[in-house]
Amino acid sequence: MRPASPQILSVEQAFGRQGWHCELVEGRDVLRAGFEAHHTRISLIAQAYPQLNALTIVSETPLPLGEEHLPVALELLARGNKPLTLGGFEYDIDRGFLVFRITNLFERERFDADIVTSMVHCAVAELDRMMPYAAIVANTPEDLLDDLDLVRLLQREDVIPPVPGQEEEEY
Repeated sequence: MRPASPQILSVEQAFGRQGWHCELVEGRDVLRAGFEAHHTRISLIAQAYPQLNALTIVSETPLPLGEEHLPVALELLARGNKPLTLGGFEYDIDRGFLVFRITNLFERERFDADIVTSMVHCAVAELDRMMPYAAIVANTPEDLLDDLDLVRLLQREDVIPPVPGQEEEEY
């Protein structure tokens, strides 16, 4: 059994500094963690690629879709990806999971904890932000799917959680 790389051990340390529980997958440069977000429970996988000094963070949550809903949901994710600079949404058709993936290349063997933390925050927040839109698509009756305006749906802010620190103060 090969030992864990310095890269994945630095990710594990970054998680520990944040108080996030994670488990190192034996024999692989992979950590698993779980997060309770605003809208859903999120499974998170952090995978290090030591030869590249790269880290990929994948957040995912179940989203079963029927055959009629799949094309609309895939269009929703494609439209959701357009404004993103870092990371992107995917749909795992085989498992029925909504996925967000973000990757970063690091200069050093030990990954910067602030960057790792930002990647995790991004992966959790983006998946949590997309989940209500995807749920609306998934719960729309088949005969009304053609009436969904995905551009307008993605502009709705009443279904997403407020950005931390930007909540309006009530007097």
